[in-house]
Formats: sequence, structure tokens, C-alpha cells
Amino acid sequence: MSQKIAIITGGSRGLGRDMALNLAKDGVHIIFSYHQNVTKANEVISEIETLGTKATAFQYDATKPLSGKEFMDEVSAYLQDTQGNTNFDFLINNAGTGLHSLIKDTTETQFDEMMNIHLKSIFFLTQVALPFMNEGGRIINISSGLARFSFPGASVYAMMKGGIEVFTRYLAKELGDRKITANVVAPGAIATDFGGGVNRDNEEKRAIISQITALGKVGEPEDIGGVVAFLCSDKASWVNAQRLEVSGGMLV
Repeated sequence: MSQKIAIITGGSRGLGRDMALNLAKDGVHIIFSYHQNVTKANEVISEIETLGTKATAFQYDATKPLSGKEFMDEVSAYLQDTQGNTNFDFLINNAGTGLHSLIKDTTETQFDEMMNIHLKSIFFLTQVALPFMNEGGRIINISSGLARFSFPGASVYAMMKGGIEVFTRYLAKELGDRKITANVVAPGAIATDFGGGVNRDNEEKRAIISQITALGKVGEPEDIGGVVAFLCSDKASWVNAQRLEVSGGMLV
């Protein structure tokens, strides 16, 4: 059986890093993107190689929706050189940034940046990646608990994540003849550097999150990566067009 290959956007830190490590533990060859920090990317590559599998990283700027083609050109050339073909199995659209801004204060520039990063880039990167996906592949898009529950200041970010959830269902519908599944993982509040690291560093916010979460704590990156690895495994072959919230039971 040939080694499976995953492409993960935003794999150099936070949730993406944990997804990459969990898939690597399953023997998956990892290709991931980073935005600017090549040092962090190289650290992740070293961690993955320590696990006994292959990894490489390429720069990708999700604020520029059409740069997905440049990224996939690099990935395809790498795969052709190392594997003898350009095909891969798993696409995890994870790259993203946060925005905390009330509706009355949000500028068009902020709105457009969130749309480019969280909606338009994912659509067009997926579009250019699809011809290279093997039959029976998996697409996993990362949404947010904020697409289900609402907190002031998160409207624009959550709107884009809601759009991604709709997009995922359409992917599942249109790609069924290729036996490619498409699912959403929607994390709750996770202690990373996302959004300035408030879920990791702000004790007042952490206390509030713990109070409204059934399991009584803030999530950690390692709470997410294993779920993504599961959706890429044979055990999840019949899971399709679903939204899996991984929030410890926030606001249930």
C-alpha cells in the first residue's frame, strides 16, 4: 500500500501543527504551508521526521486568494520529483487569522481580509487542488464553534466560517462520484496564539470559557489534531458532509 499524502495549510503552529503531527503518527507524508515564519516550519518538519515519516513546507499567503495556484505548482513539482506523480490524498484547509470587531466598528478592509483568508482562498485553493486528489481522498475544512453560537465582535469571522460549512456540503455532493468525502471540524475555544493568544493567556476569559463548557476547561491544540486524523482514516470512510464540533460541549 502506497503512503498517503496530506496537504495542510497553516501547519507551522497551533492547530495545524497538531494536525500535522497526528497524521504523521499514522504514517502520512505531510506537506504544509506557512505564512512567514520559516523557522517554526522547519521545527515542525524536524518533529515529523523524528516520527519516521516525510515532511516539507512551502510559503502560502491566504490573504491573496489566487496564490493557491502558486502554492499547488510548488507542491506538484515536489511530488513529481519525490513520488514520480503529482497526486495526493488529504486536503486540510486550516490557515486563518482572527478578528474581534463589533459590527458598528468593522471596516470594509477588515471584512475583505476575512473574506479573502477564510472563504475565497479556501474555495480557489481547493479548486486548483482537486485535479490532483486521488479517488477516495478526504477534504477537511476548519470552521469554528462561532458558526453555531454567537459572541459580540465575532460576526465577520463567523460569517466566513458559516460560508465554509455550506461550501463543504457542496464539495461532498459534487465529489461523490470520485469517492472523495468533505467534512468540517469546528473547534471551540482553544489555547493557542490565535487571536492574540487570549484563550491561552487571559485568565478572565479562560474562566468564562470553562464555566460555559460542559467539560469545564479551555481546549488544547491536541484536542483537535486527533479528530482530523480520524477523519482521514479508514474508520471515517462513511462520514461525509458533516460538521463535527470539537468544543468540549460549549454552550450546550
